[in-house]
Amino acid sequence: MNRTHTEIPARLALLSGDRATGFLTHGVRAGQEALPHVAILRASKPIQDSSVRWNTDPVREIVEEAMYRFDAVRTDADAWLAPRLHATLRLTRAEAADAGLWNFLALAVAPDFVLWRHLPRGTADDGASRKINSARFVGPHYSQAFARLWWSAEMFRDGPDYTPAEIACGNQDMINTALRLAAVDHKPTALALVSVLKRLTDDGATRLGDRVNALCTAVNVAGSTLMYEVIAPDDPPRHDAFTEWIADAESAPVVPWERLPEGPDDGTARRSSREALSRMFERFAAEAPLRNRTRSGAVHD
Repeated sequence: MNRTHTEIPARLALLSGDRATGFLTHGVRAGQEALPHVAILRASKPIQDSSVRWNTDPVREIVEEAMYRFDAVRTDADAWLAPRLHATLRLTRAEAADAGLWNFLALAVAPDFVLWRHLPRGTADDGASRKINSARFVGPHYSQAFARLWWSAEMFRDGPDYTPAEIACGNQDMINTALRLAAVDHKPTALALVSVLKRLTDDGATRLGDRVNALCTAVNVAGSTLMYEVIAPDDPPRHDAFTEWIADAESAPVVPWERLPEGPDDGTARRSSREALSRMFERFAAEAPLRNRTRSGAVHD
């Protein structure tokens, strides 16, 4: 199933933010106008690496499958797609930090997915066509349609186990808020957040989104005075294992669709540290005030 009428480039490339933004007209952002494919390719810079990990076909396959599987509830695509995108695009963090890669992926390889996933349905209050936020095409790692998924899988995985990332990406407030926090770069912190999220979900907590946002705020505020790395020490990642995982892309099979793929076996978080922070964050979750959604300023739930 191919949802784009444009020929897909065979290889990934880099497209600068300045050049990419110029292509995002109102018509494009409303899904009413096609992107200038040839001009985008001319504005892009080839990646000087012959590795198969820069091929676009595997990315298109999982993107198209996600659009097929989750067309009824499109937010559900995130939890399925994030670990598979990460395991397909085997990148170093330095490579993933280059926004040009995500710009190219969004404008040249899978603009149909960006619109499918993020274009609001219906019309605006004034009757005008709704438009997608340009940050979904060209934006920071916590907003851009593909970067947010790859980085969520990277930050919330526990070594080769993508289960915590799947749980995190199943809650929009978690990935929209927690991914902005510098604290999630500390693996026990990220995994403790997921542990609390899972408990809240399993307990059927009301106002789950508000509770997640309140928890993330509390963790961020406390992190300005507490040093989570000291409270919950962790082992450094095994960079050799990560490098080996990237090199294995040359012979790796396509990612499985019915079970989670395996990520790099570069070390898991210390269980004692994860549990210590989970207990702390449970207290934060119980005590953090929820957003007041009433106009009268009534007390929080």
